[in-house]
Amino acid sequence: MSLQKDKSGRRYIQVEVEVPGTPEQVWEAIATGPGISSWFVPAEMESGKDGRPERMVLHFGAGMDSAATVMAWDPPRKFAAESSIMGPGSPAMATEWTVEARSGGTCIVRVVHSLFATNDDWDNQLESVESGWPAYFHLLRMKLTHFPGQPGAGIHLLGMSTHPEELAWSTLAGALNLAGAAKGERRSASPDAAPPFAGTVERSGEAKHPHQLLLRLHEPAPGTAMVCAVNCGGPVMAAVSLYLFGDRAAAIVDRDGPLWQAWMLKHFPPMGESASTAAGN
Repeated sequence: MSLQKDKSGRRYIQVEVEVPGTPEQVWEAIATGPGISSWFVPAEMESGKDGRPERMVLHFGAGMDSAATVMAWDPPRKFAAESSIMGPGSPAMATEWTVEARSGGTCIVRVVHSLFATNDDWDNQLESVESGWPAYFHLLRMKLTHFPGQPGAGIHLLGMSTHPEELAWSTLAGALNLAGAAKGERRSASPDAAPPFAGTVERSGEAKHPHQLLLRLHEPAPGTAMVCAVNCGGPVMAAVSLYLFGDRAAAIVDRDGPLWQAWMLKHFPPMGESASTAAGN
């Protein structure tokens, strides 16, 4: 659904996905810190004295945390939160999540983002939020399909580049042996100075995000992964997220996380710092 407007000044987008599971299982995945972290970004739900969540914090990367105030809470059906995720000076954005049970053991997860504005200044940003959901919804479906109820842990890497998106993607995908990867193809790699991994490509280069891959991982543990390069109007962001599941997931993240962070710094050093300096040469 594209951006909609009404006479009150409300602008909104609505996206949804059908996923396997009971409402309770789906709720755990979308409305708890560990659940959200297992397919989206690291997250916490902060509760008040009565135990009811009051604040949701999402960690998109260094210096890019987003905090939202929980405005409604009705498990396992609906919750709503309000934040200023659009950036400084933007109107507050309200987000409502609903879970609707369907026959056959599935649920519809629906997300509506709304804001009130007197002009079109924030329409592009709202539409960019919409375009980002399909890939994450695919990860949510994979998590609920293949790893329901399993403990999870993640490694999240983010680098910035002043080069064009195509060149940043070439650097990232080439270093991971993912260049030219197609849906259904199995890829394995031993990245320089990073732990080996292997997985099958589940999604490759969608129209609005041509430099993006989703994988179902087999090594170093069962899990999923997103690898992408995207231009959000400033420096290009290069990102790798590994979502691991099972009893060994947390130990693997503790062991491999620092190695992956060093690998990312080598290939995408901090802005203004050369690759050789970041690598210690």
